[in-house]
Amino acid sequence: MTDFQISSPEAMVQAVHELGIVPFFAGRISGYSIQDMTKPGCWFDGEEGILGPWDWKIDCVHDGGIAYGKFLSGGKAAFATLKWYKELMNIRRSRLQPDAGGQLIMDYLASHGSIGIKEVRGLLGVKKSAADAAISRLQHQCRVVTGDIIRLYRGPMLKYEGWQIASFCRPEDLFKGDAQFTAFPGFPFAHGSDPLHTDNSPEESLEMLVGHISSILPAGAATREDILKLLK
Repeated sequence: MTDFQISSPEAMVQAVHELGIVPFFAGRISGYSIQDMTKPGCWFDGEEGILGPWDWKIDCVHDGGIAYGKFLSGGKAAFATLKWYKELMNIRRSRLQPDAGGQLIMDYLASHGSIGIKEVRGLLGVKKSAADAAISRLQHQCRVVTGDIIRLYRGPMLKYEGWQIASFCRPEDLFKGDAQFTAFPGFPFAHGSDPLHTDNSPEESLEMLVGHISSILPAGAATREDILKLLK
């Protein structure tokens, strides 16, 4: 794995593109996360006003060729290029289906394009924690991704301290090969193409992902079982 020292949004976007799929926060596989690869002193620190990757993830979302959401095991936030996200999507959608609340959200997205947590609360008639959980389940199923993140500027001086509002959408809507999306830097798909299509079976997609993650990790950093748990 390349010895990244992430110290800027550009370096973070580059790391995601080179790794293909990577967790945001440190986890069970040592060294394999944006947090692990961030240069000391650059990681988010609310007290010191350092935002680092917490803010730079917005650049990844706006890149046009990167999926961001809680799609790794245990609801872990992660980034993936479309090359690898579509393989994960192929696995998850073959195994998991939305529950009743999730289907309501999917129907809403089909009509409206995007949704925020406030809208999820109103749609399902639940509190914020339950709305967050419903969106997290759909992200894990690879049916929903983060569509946009907006910075919140607060107080009389309109200061930005890392508070953000996310909206969510279907991957098909965010990454479809329409002309309106090809203006995004890093978006590699031709007009009218389907960037989320794969000819692989779910089993083949799983083996491809395991093989890819194994190839970018240092020798002995993780077992096959560790990687399978991450992708569960």
